[in-house]
Amino acid sequence: MRTEKDFIGTKEIPADALYGIQSIRAQENFPDHTPFYKDWYQSVAQTKWACYLTYKSFKQALLIKYKPDELPFSLISDEIIEALTNAAIEVSTGKYFNNFIVPAIQGGAGTSINMNVNEIISNVALLKLGKQAGDYSVIDPIEHANIYQSTNDVIPTSLKIAIMQLLGELEKEINNLRGKVEETETKYRNNLRIAYTQMQEAVPSSYGKLFSTYSEALSRDWWRVSKCFERIKVVNLGGSAVGTGIAVPRFFIMEVVGQLQKITNLPVTRSENLPDATNNLDSLVEVHAIIKSHAVNLEKMTSDLRLLASDIAGNKEFTLPQKQIGSSIMPGKVNPVIVEFVISAAQKIYANDMLTSSLSARSCLDLNAYYPVIGHAMLDSLHLLIACNKTISENIFNGFEINTQLAEQRLFKSPAITTALSAYIGYHKAAELAKLMKSDNIDIFRANQKLKAIENEKLIQILKPENLLKTGFSINDVMEL
Repeated sequence: MRTEKDFIGTKEIPADALYGIQSIRAQENFPDHTPFYKDWYQSVAQTKWACYLTYKSFKQALLIKYKPDELPFSLISDEIIEALTNAAIEVSTGKYFNNFIVPAIQGGAGTSINMNVNEIISNVALLKLGKQAGDYSVIDPIEHANIYQSTNDVIPTSLKIAIMQLLGELEKEINNLRGKVEETETKYRNNLRIAYTQMQEAVPSSYGKLFSTYSEALSRDWWRVSKCFERIKVVNLGGSAVGTGIAVPRFFIMEVVGQLQKITNLPVTRSENLPDATNNLDSLVEVHAIIKSHAVNLEKMTSDLRLLASDIAGNKEFTLPQKQIGSSIMPGKVNPVIVEFVISAAQKIYANDMLTSSLSARSCLDLNAYYPVIGHAMLDSLHLLIACNKTISENIFNGFEINTQLAEQRLFKSPAITTALSAYIGYHKAAELAKLMKSDNIDIFRANQKLKAIENEKLIQILKPENLLKTGFSINDVMEL
């Protein structure tokens, strides 16, 4: 064991631990076990990496103009900065994550996150220099690892980096799913089905038109997600505690975001109003609202498919792929587990949206203390949406079946088909056909033979898919028949 101290007191730390006293205090103060997202851990390290590179540039610029003994403060040695940089690079790949012991649900505006990463980077750097972990007289988690940084600019900036990286992944997954939905739309473009309103048979339509609605919704989702980068690319790095840049060199403030942009290859940009970027979280609220709308579309689409595939539908036109057994007691039962996963995830995302909105509104004067929980909710929603898109694409759109022959038979036997005749024979005659079809349980063709409502050849022509699926009718359409 090793003993570490701060102005509150001392703590015993395992000798080989890369975390330190601040991490232990946070673990004890926040006895929750919700895991912190690795994405955010890695992006904190990327942000610190940018800070160390900027410090090196700042030091070089100073030494061109001044001798070290002419400066009002001492400079960190090249050896230490190099060790910190290399440690941050390793942490940015996810290394040493087992030493990140702070839970996701916490107080303190993210100070515990910042300090846990500072301690890991410091101790990794110490080991690289052949020193013992905890030898903070050589490399200190605050004086060195946290140089010209504040929790209040590092944690918000790194959250936005993590969000943008996940948005890129989500964008790809939406596009992949959209492609599969479009293929389905094309394949079943002219395959007729009954359209339903309020869960009742309504009018003729097609499976192509149904899947086109999902395709259009996913296209909007993709477009909106692609625009999210613009919403959150503005960061407050360099702003220090409340965005005033206090205790930070102006050189550092002007250069550090450029370094971060090069490291992440993301369009991050420094805010023109650093206090605003520190205090107001409306950009996060806006982005979460956008991804929530995608969750709504995924739930709607998969709920529809579950309904079409349900046993309540009787002899099914639509069949979901069988993915796993559905019961430990009912032999042969298979449940729509993929849809249930998507609905569960969507409901969690709606809850996260409320949390993000309500806690973002609790920014008080110059800072929001709830960044850790807001950030966790944002990352949680993004991970869930990426997972939903993947499993829908792989486990629903790879293997579902549509019995197009049965769908057409049902349509021609449904009174819903008579709506297509109202433009030619009027509502009341069409209603007589519908009534006979219901009472005698016969299709439109047999009903028309009995009532002689329209010439059979004209009926056949009207009920061809290319005519049924036209958008409205023209006078010429009616006159030709």
